[in-house]
Amino acid sequence: MWDYTKKVMEHFLNPRNVGEIEQPDAVGEVGNLRCGDALKVYLKFDDNRERIIDAKFQTFGCASAIASASALTELVVGKTIEEASALTNDDIADYLGSLPEEKMHCSVMGMEALQAALANLRGEGKGTATVGGHDHEEYDPEGLDRTVCYCFSVTERKIREAVAANHLETVDQVVHFTKAGGGCGGCKPDIQNILDDMQGQRRQAEREMATPDAAKPKPLTNLQRIKLIQETIEQQIAPGLQADGGDLELIDIDGARVIVRLQGACASCPSAHITLKRWVEARLREQVDEKIIVEEEAAE
Repeated sequence: MWDYTKKVMEHFLNPRNVGEIEQPDAVGEVGNLRCGDALKVYLKFDDNRERIIDAKFQTFGCASAIASASALTELVVGKTIEEASALTNDDIADYLGSLPEEKMHCSVMGMEALQAALANLRGEGKGTATVGGHDHEEYDPEGLDRTVCYCFSVTERKIREAVAANHLETVDQVVHFTKAGGGCGGCKPDIQNILDDMQGQRRQAEREMATPDAAKPKPLTNLQRIKLIQETIEQQIAPGLQADGGDLELIDIDGARVIVRLQGACASCPSAHITLKRWVEARLREQVDEKIIVEEEAAE
């Protein structure tokens, strides 16, 4: 049994603003019935479209989902677009006096529905946020809208946004905030790779901020770069792959290009490209040079 606060139970048993607004100015919809949670938010603005004067919702979900949607509609009424845009899932949880960590994804769903509605108001997309607040047809050069968790249709973008906004550090926390990994669990290694990548980027940024320009290391010579790449692969990257039955062989180094050959389980893994980019390349960029690009040896 979840340990709900009195305010959560109050909003679950007596939810505010349930229903549909006729001729709404904006509509936001997230989730789907297949994964168990779905939320649709309706917004009405004043004549100048500057301030929200009414908000209603329809949802299919658990007590936390209903309470979070109810709290959201109470929070946004009276706010300007700018003020509403600044609301986070933490604001929803705090309004309710906290939510169990396992149910924080419900507050995230409320925040995403609001973001989708505001995007709908601006004419960006159709008011859906099934891919982390971004429409399926948007140009996505970084591949962040790829689906990581197929059980619950969670994208890499949604995971990264949740990790950054809520300072998540473990796969279990990602499950609680996004549901990714909460089904078959097959995507958990991929989630861990995303966490490793983001933590590496954060540590690198912290080091750069803390290091005065005069104290920063001099650029590596070609020989130093090659030696450091070899050591990083042998001592840090290869052991991690070997632990899962895979391996990696360094084939060539051409400036910032590092050519490798995946072996063992990695050679036939459908996520091999992700492993190269989110694990091998990310680690080499962290340890050697942020400009490094890792490529797999071309098939003959």
